[in-house]
Amino acid sequence: MPERSPISWQSPAVRAESSLLLDTHIWLWLACGVQGKIRPAALRTIEQAGQRRTLFVSIISVGEISLLESKQRIALPMPTQKWVARALGNPEIKLIGLDDPEIVLDSCHLPEKFHADPADRFLIATARARNATLVTADQRILDYSKLGHVKTLAP
Repeated sequence: MPERSPISWQSPAVRAESSLLLDTHIWLWLACGVQGKIRPAALRTIEQAGQRRTLFVSIISVGEISLLESKQRIALPMPTQKWVARALGNPEIKLIGLDDPEIVLDSCHLPEKFHADPADRFLIATARARNATLVTADQRILDYSKLGHVKTLAP
Protein backbone atom coordinates (compact mmCIF):
# COMPACT_ATOMS: atom_id res chain seq x y z
CA MET A 1 0.00 0.00 0.00
CA PRO A 2 1.48 3.39 -0.94
CA GLU A 3 2.58 5.67 1.90
CA ARG A 4 -0.07 8.28 2.60
CA SER A 5 1.15 11.80 3.17
CA PRO A 6 -0.01 13.12 6.53
CA ILE A 7 -2.76 15.69 6.65
CA SER A 8 -1.28 18.67 8.40
CA TRP A 9 -4.23 20.52 9.81
CA GLN A 10 -7.24 20.40 12.05
CA SER A 11 -9.69 23.11 11.13
CA PRO A 12 -12.75 24.46 12.89
CA ALA A 13 -13.66 26.09 9.58
CA VAL A 14 -13.93 23.45 6.88
CA ARG A 15 -13.63 24.54 3.27
CA ALA A 16 -16.98 24.61 1.52
CA GLU A 17 -16.04 21.89 -0.99
CA SER A 18 -14.84 19.41 1.64
CA SER A 19 -16.80 16.23 2.17
CA LEU A 20 -17.81 15.40 5.72
CA LEU A 21 -18.05 12.06 7.50
CA LEU A 22 -20.29 12.09 10.55
CA ASP A 23 -19.15 10.26 13.66
CA THR A 24 -21.89 8.04 15.07
CA HIS A 25 -22.88 10.37 17.89
CA ILE A 26 -23.11 13.36 15.51
CA TRP A 27 -25.38 11.38 13.16
CA LEU A 28 -27.51 10.33 16.13
CA TRP A 29 -27.80 13.93 17.38
CA LEU A 30 -28.77 15.20 13.93
CA ALA A 31 -31.24 12.41 13.17
CA CYS A 32 -32.91 12.74 16.59
CA GLY A 33 -32.99 16.54 16.47
CA VAL A 34 -30.90 16.97 19.63
CA GLN A 35 -30.50 20.69 20.24
CA GLY A 36 -27.47 22.52 21.63
CA LYS A 37 -24.80 19.91 20.93
CA ILE A 38 -23.64 21.35 17.60
CA ARG A 39 -22.49 24.95 17.21
CA PRO A 40 -24.40 26.98 14.60
CA ALA A 41 -21.29 27.39 12.42
CA ALA A 42 -20.63 23.64 12.41
CA LEU A 43 -24.30 22.97 11.70
CA ARG A 44 -24.15 25.31 8.68
CA THR A 45 -21.07 23.46 7.41
CA ILE A 46 -22.90 20.13 7.79
CA GLU A 47 -26.00 21.50 6.04
CA GLN A 48 -23.87 22.84 3.16
CA ALA A 49 -22.20 19.45 2.73
CA GLY A 50 -25.65 17.85 2.64
CA GLN A 51 -26.81 20.25 -0.05
CA ARG A 52 -23.71 19.41 -2.12
CA ARG A 53 -24.28 15.66 -1.49
CA THR A 54 -20.88 15.40 0.20
CA LEU A 55 -22.20 14.33 3.61
CA PHE A 56 -21.44 10.73 4.59
CA VAL A 57 -22.23 8.17 7.27
CA SER A 58 -20.26 4.95 7.59
CA ILE A 59 -21.85 1.51 7.76
CA ILE A 60 -19.81 1.23 10.97
CA SER A 61 -22.11 3.85 12.51
CA VAL A 62 -25.13 1.70 11.65
CA GLY A 63 -23.49 -1.15 13.56
CA GLU A 64 -22.63 1.11 16.50
CA ILE A 65 -26.21 2.42 16.75
CA SER A 66 -27.56 -1.12 16.71
CA LEU A 67 -25.06 -2.31 19.31
CA LEU A 68 -25.70 0.66 21.62
CA GLU A 69 -29.45 0.10 21.38
CA SER A 70 -29.15 -3.65 22.01
CA LYS A 71 -27.10 -2.94 25.16
CA GLN A 72 -29.69 -0.32 26.19
CA ARG A 73 -27.06 2.43 26.19
CA ILE A 74 -29.31 4.51 23.93
CA ALA A 75 -33.08 4.56 23.49
CA LEU A 76 -34.39 5.15 20.00
CA PRO A 77 -37.93 6.46 19.41
CA MET A 78 -38.74 3.43 17.21
CA PRO A 79 -37.31 -0.01 16.43
CA THR A 80 -33.65 0.18 15.39
CA GLN A 81 -34.19 -1.08 11.84
CA LYS A 82 -36.90 1.51 11.24
CA TRP A 83 -34.80 4.28 12.83
CA VAL A 84 -31.79 3.43 10.65
CA ALA A 85 -33.95 3.30 7.50
CA ARG A 86 -35.46 6.68 8.32
CA ALA A 87 -32.11 8.27 9.25
CA LEU A 88 -30.51 6.98 6.05
CA GLY A 89 -33.58 8.01 4.05
CA ASN A 90 -32.41 11.60 4.17
CA PRO A 91 -31.32 12.24 0.56
CA GLU A 92 -28.52 14.54 1.73
CA ILE A 93 -26.68 11.68 3.47
CA LYS A 94 -24.75 8.99 1.60
CA LEU A 95 -23.86 5.68 3.22
CA ILE A 96 -20.25 4.51 2.90
CA GLY A 97 -19.60 0.78 3.11
CA LEU A 98 -16.44 -1.17 3.79
CA ASP A 99 -16.00 -2.34 0.23
CA ASP A 100 -12.58 -0.69 -0.08
CA PRO A 101 -9.81 -2.93 1.29
CA GLU A 102 -7.66 0.17 1.83
CA ILE A 103 -10.02 1.36 4.58
CA VAL A 104 -9.89 -1.95 6.42
CA LEU A 105 -6.11 -2.20 6.06
CA ASP A 106 -5.53 1.41 7.12
CA SER A 107 -7.73 0.94 10.21
CA CYS A 108 -5.22 -1.66 11.43
CA HIS A 109 -2.15 0.43 10.57
CA LEU A 110 -2.99 4.01 11.54
CA PRO A 111 0.11 6.17 11.92
CA GLU A 112 1.34 6.80 15.46
CA LYS A 113 -0.45 5.61 18.56
CA PHE A 114 -4.25 5.50 18.63
CA HIS A 115 -6.58 3.56 20.92
CA ALA A 116 -7.94 0.14 20.00
CA ASP A 117 -11.67 0.90 19.48
CA PRO A 118 -12.29 -0.67 16.06
CA ALA A 119 -15.25 1.61 15.24
CA ASP A 120 -13.17 4.76 15.76
CA ARG A 121 -10.30 3.25 13.77
CA PHE A 122 -12.67 2.43 10.87
CA LEU A 123 -14.12 5.95 10.93
CA ILE A 124 -10.66 7.54 10.88
CA ALA A 125 -9.52 5.22 8.08
CA THR A 126 -12.67 6.01 6.09
CA ALA A 127 -12.14 9.75 6.46
CA ARG A 128 -8.50 9.34 5.40
CA ALA A 129 -9.39 7.22 2.35
CA ARG A 130 -12.08 9.69 1.25
CA ASN A 131 -10.02 12.78 2.14
CA ALA A 132 -13.05 13.76 4.22
CA THR A 133 -13.31 15.75 7.40
CA LEU A 134 -14.57 13.67 10.34
CA VAL A 135 -17.18 15.55 12.36
CA THR A 136 -16.77 14.42 15.95
CA ALA A 137 -16.91 15.50 19.57
CA ASP A 138 -14.73 12.53 20.57
CA GLN A 139 -11.74 14.12 22.30
CA ARG A 140 -9.46 11.16 21.55
CA ILE A 141 -10.11 11.57 17.82
CA LEU A 142 -9.73 15.36 18.03
CA ASP A 143 -6.40 14.93 19.83
CA TYR A 144 -5.27 12.37 17.23
CA SER A 145 -6.11 14.81 14.44
CA LYS A 146 -3.66 17.30 15.95
CA LEU A 147 -0.92 14.85 14.92
CA GLY A 148 -1.93 15.57 11.31
CA HIS A 149 -3.30 12.18 10.28
CA VAL A 150 -7.00 13.01 9.85
CA LYS A 151 -9.00 16.19 9.37
CA THR A 152 -11.66 16.86 11.99
CA LEU A 153 -14.43 19.32 12.75
CA ALA A 154 -15.52 19.67 16.36
CA PRO A 155 -19.20 20.42 16.69
